[in-house]
Amino acid sequence: MRIAILSCFPPYRGGISQFNTSLYQELSQSCTVEAFNFKRQYPEFLFPGKTQYISDGTRPPFEAVRVLDTANPFSYISTARAIRKWRPDLLLMRYWMPYFAPSQGYVARHMLPGCKVISILDNVIPHEHRFFDKPLTSYYLKGHDGFVVLCNAVRDDLLRLKPDARYIVSPHPIYSNFGDMVPQDSARKLLGLDPHKKTLLFFGLIREYKGLDILLEAFSGLDGSYQLVIAGEPYGSFEKYRKLIDASPNRSRIHLFDRFISDGEVAGFFCASDLCVLPYRSATQSGISSISYHFGLPMVTTAVGGLKEMIGESGTGIVTESITPEAVREAVERFFADESIQAGCKEAIAREKDRLSWSRFCTNLLDFYERL
Repeated sequence: MRIAILSCFPPYRGGISQFNTSLYQELSQSCTVEAFNFKRQYPEFLFPGKTQYISDGTRPPFEAVRVLDTANPFSYISTARAIRKWRPDLLLMRYWMPYFAPSQGYVARHMLPGCKVISILDNVIPHEHRFFDKPLTSYYLKGHDGFVVLCNAVRDDLLRLKPDARYIVSPHPIYSNFGDMVPQDSARKLLGLDPHKKTLLFFGLIREYKGLDILLEAFSGLDGSYQLVIAGEPYGSFEKYRKLIDASPNRSRIHLFDRFISDGEVAGFFCASDLCVLPYRSATQSGISSISYHFGLPMVTTAVGGLKEMIGESGTGIVTESITPEAVREAVERFFADESIQAGCKEAIAREKDRLSWSRFCTNLLDFYERL
């Protein structure tokens, strides 16, 4: 079976690129796979971070053909032509924001007869809504044979826009490309943390919907036995969070790493921590929870999107009763006050590691393809 994947791969950085790399490697064990990459993912003026590219010199584990310039409609034609020439049985794409609807939607509509088109949907409607989201996404969805959604919240959004969609729900697999566990004492020493305090972690890109301000207000109410690690690059202004940090009575125990965290650094942050906190205002699923699973780190999350089902229903963490600083603080304190909760979360994570393997994800995907 021949599978083409059109999405971002290294040298583009970030969770989507990491996911696609793992997907390529797993599918390559049983299929012939070709990666078709972006020539240009976003015009620079649309990208909110410092760079779209891996900057630590890491080389990708395979070569991806760079063909699609999302800002150049002429490249849509040449990309479709290049994929048709390779003659895949299946074209796989990823969709996480409407910006990609025109370019990838065009390609989806111009495959050879007999080539099925499936998208893995991270989001159907983005977290930060705009008036053009629904029409662009509707255009994109109509060019497909089927969809893989990563949680029930995305499924519900899909069916609102395309009630007749053929789909499967297959949860986000666990990231396994960040290396092995390291001793907690060593990780804390490397990061300059107090080795004896209960350590909370906020990890990943800092965006409004991720609720870092909620966590900072919650942390201000915790006692001196806690410390907070914030690790991630701000997308947009950091000024609001800086003011909250400066005003916090616990500011001396807030450790800020406001930059993009390279793959080689990830293990240190997760292994130094006792609890990962996801105080999101909105969410579908989160790649951060998949990294937490890999490192056996329990979580506290707000009851939004797929996080409630992924973490609360599986028992791998605590889901707050509301999206407020008080609820987040109470959940954190409850976790550390009850050793049975801590042990139960870690046991649940061990069970989830098998269910959320890349092998199972790809088996579900290929079985779905056969049924289309």
